[in-house]
Amino acid sequence: MNYARMVIEKEAPEEYGYDRIRCNLSESSIADQQLSDIGLSLPDLTLFYGEHRGDKELRTLIAAQNEGLSADDVLVTAGAAGALFIIATSLLSPSDHLVVVRPNYATNIETPKAIGCAISYVDLDFENGFAIDVERVAAAVRPNTKLISVTCPHNPTGTMMTRADLDALVALTERRRCRLLVDETYRDLSYGERLPSAASLSASAISVSSLSKAFGIPGIRIGWLVARDKALRETFLAAKEQIGICGSVVDEAIARAMLERRDAFLASLLPQMARRRDIVQAWIDGEPLVDWVRPQGGVVGFPRLNVDTGFDLDRFYTRLLEEHGTYVGPGHWFEMPKRFFRVGFGWPKEAELRGGLEAISAALRD
Repeated sequence: MNYARMVIEKEAPEEYGYDRIRCNLSESSIADQQLSDIGLSLPDLTLFYGEHRGDKELRTLIAAQNEGLSADDVLVTAGAAGALFIIATSLLSPSDHLVVVRPNYATNIETPKAIGCAISYVDLDFENGFAIDVERVAAAVRPNTKLISVTCPHNPTGTMMTRADLDALVALTERRRCRLLVDETYRDLSYGERLPSAASLSASAISVSSLSKAFGIPGIRIGWLVARDKALRETFLAAKEQIGICGSVVDEAIARAMLERRDAFLASLLPQMARRRDIVQAWIDGEPLVDWVRPQGGVVGFPRLNVDTGFDLDRFYTRLLEEHGTYVGPGHWFEMPKRFFRVGFGWPKEAELRGGLEAISAALRD
C-alpha cells in the first residue's frame, strides 16, 4: 500500500483550526450533536470485546430500514470510511480495474490509488445536472473490472440517481460479473422519495452508510456495509478482524439508541435542512457570479463560480478565509476545477450560513 494524505483531510477545518474560522461552510454533515441534544445517556456498560460483526440489535435496526435485508447482511465498521477501506482492500489488487463516478468522496479514489489498481473515471457534468450516464459507465467497464463506485445522494453535489439508473447499474454489474459499491451516507437526508438501499436489490451490490453525516455524531465512528453475498461478507469480516477485531461497545450502544429514535429525529431534521437549502437557493438566485445544481439530498451542494479565465481563484479562496473568515471546500478537494466549491448548509448555525454566503459575494467583488 502506497499511502498519501488526502487533500481534503490535509485542508480540513480541524487541521486549519476551528478558532480561525467565523463561518464554516466546508462541513459535509449536520451540526455535531451532544448526547444531551438527542436525549441519550450511557448505560453502565461492560467494556468487553463486542460481537465481531457488530452488536446484533444495532445490525437489526440497520437492516430493518429495507425489505429483504437481515442483520446477517450487515457489518458494522469504524465509520463509512472504515467500510470503504475494507471493501477496497478486499476486492482490489494491482491487477484489477475500478470505475469511479467522479467527483466522489476522496477515500473512494485514494485507497484504490494506494492499492495500485487501474482506475477509469466517469466525470459528471454540470451542464447535464451532474446526472449519471449509465452508458458511459458501461463503456468504461473492462474484462478485469472488479468494482463500480458511485455515491447517492451524491457527495459533493447533492444530486440523486433515478430508480431507473440505479436498476440499470445493478443490472450492469450482474451482467459483467463485477460489484456495485453505492456510498449511501446521505440516504436518510433525501428531500423527495428515498431510493432503496442498493444491497437490497442484488447480491452484486454493496451499500455503505454511517451515522456521521445525517445524524451528526461522527465522533462515535459508527458506519456499516451491507452485502447479501455470504462469502463476500466473510471476507469483509476477516478484514475487520485483522484491522481491529471488533468495534467499541460504547460507540455501538450510542448508535443503537440513536437508531431507535431515527424516525422522530429525521422528521424534525429534514424540514430544517430543506429550509437551509432554500436559503442557499435564494442567495444563488440573487448572485449572478454563482450558480448550482439544486441538491436533492444531503446537506452539501457544489456551486460553480461564473468568472472569466483571468479571475485569480487562489486569491479568492485566500481572501475569503483570511479576510472574511469563511471556509468552503474548493474543487481540488474532489479533483475538480477550482471554480467549483462545496458548500455545506447543514453544519453552521443559520446566521453563520447567511454570513458565509454574503462573505462569498463580498470576496468575489474584492
